[in-house]
Amino acid sequence: MKHTGIDYEAVFQALPAAAALLTTDLMYADVNEAYLRASGRTRGQIVGRYMFEVFPDNPNDPAASGTRNLQASLLRVAATGERDAMALQRYDVEDPDRPGHWEERYWSPVNAPVVDADGRVALVLHRVEEVTELIRARGGRSGGDRTRALEAELYTRARELQEVNERLRRAHAREREVALSLQSAMLPAPGPLGRRGAVRYQPAVGSLNVCGDWYDLAELPGGRFAVAVGDVVGHGLTAAGVMGQLRSALSAAVRVADGPAAALDALGLYARSVDGAESTTVLQTVIDCDSRTVTYSSAGHPPPVLLHADGTVEFLDRATDPPLGARFEHVPRIQAEVAFSEGATLVLYTDGLIERRHEDIDIGLHRLADCLGRHGQADADTLADTLLAEMIPPGGNTDDTALVVVRL
Repeated sequence: MKHTGIDYEAVFQALPAAAALLTTDLMYADVNEAYLRASGRTRGQIVGRYMFEVFPDNPNDPAASGTRNLQASLLRVAATGERDAMALQRYDVEDPDRPGHWEERYWSPVNAPVVDADGRVALVLHRVEEVTELIRARGGRSGGDRTRALEAELYTRARELQEVNERLRRAHAREREVALSLQSAMLPAPGPLGRRGAVRYQPAVGSLNVCGDWYDLAELPGGRFAVAVGDVVGHGLTAAGVMGQLRSALSAAVRVADGPAAALDALGLYARSVDGAESTTVLQTVIDCDSRTVTYSSAGHPPPVLLHADGTVEFLDRATDPPLGARFEHVPRIQAEVAFSEGATLVLYTDGLIERRHEDIDIGLHRLADCLGRHGQADADTLADTLLAEMIPPGGNTDDTALVVVRL
């Protein structure tokens, strides 16, 4: 698009619909001419200022909720990267020529993310159509009484819809809180790793896409230890319940199985009897510090990363099979082994760390390798925090993320 010769700033200004570009903290970055006409403001009165400082709610209307509803929508778009078409809003506007005089106005807003090259939300596009005249025109020629009745009915319906949405939001928030508490109780502390390991879990932004990711740590005979990560398809309490069953089953299997592949074989057979376990991705590793080897097997999971002591980054992708339940018949899984030297670092993660909407997964893997190359010499805790800080968008991610860092 950079080489088309199109002047996109001119296109933005020529749009017939009122449009504004907002920063993620809701400061006006730019507005088009239609927005200035609709608002009755000049560019100098808007650009560079906080949106709701310019357009607050009508202080004379105790039921006014335009600011609260619009702010919630804009912040949700900035945090999740999801487009949001709002219900009809009554949002009165103060007459700039008559301070204290508020004009009753009705609007139909749509808010959409504008992402940067890294897939992070950089701006929010706020497009709004004023429907005040349409609502009044629907009253016909029978006079103002019919117009006011129609306005009141539409306003009431919009308020009812907003109340329903608010109840749903609160219910989802309660489910999120319970699911996160359940998950926190099931995920282990980094005991077997000691000071050389760090674990992190970062929930998704929003109330739905949480609680499908997990990690597990297990001490094995012979001074070995096992590290696993997994990702259940689904969200909320259902995903948390499935996650708990699969994590416990794999933790038991890896203690008695002959290697990671055999442990995933046992988990795959068990998963056939667990509703909601199909398509789960899992990675199991066994680390032997005496022989200095990592043995691994993957059921459709993103590859772990081995940062060698010399700074070389290696993705362990030589033992990848389909996710759990993806095959109609059971087929034994494969495993591979890689050697390491003292000072190496192993990183296991779930896809929330690397995947971005509308972005090829290789870009996220390259971003991870680059971050490890720059910060790989830090201790495990510092490296884990740095990975989350650099890899997760500033407004949070729409998928939860589990992360395990092990100094070898």
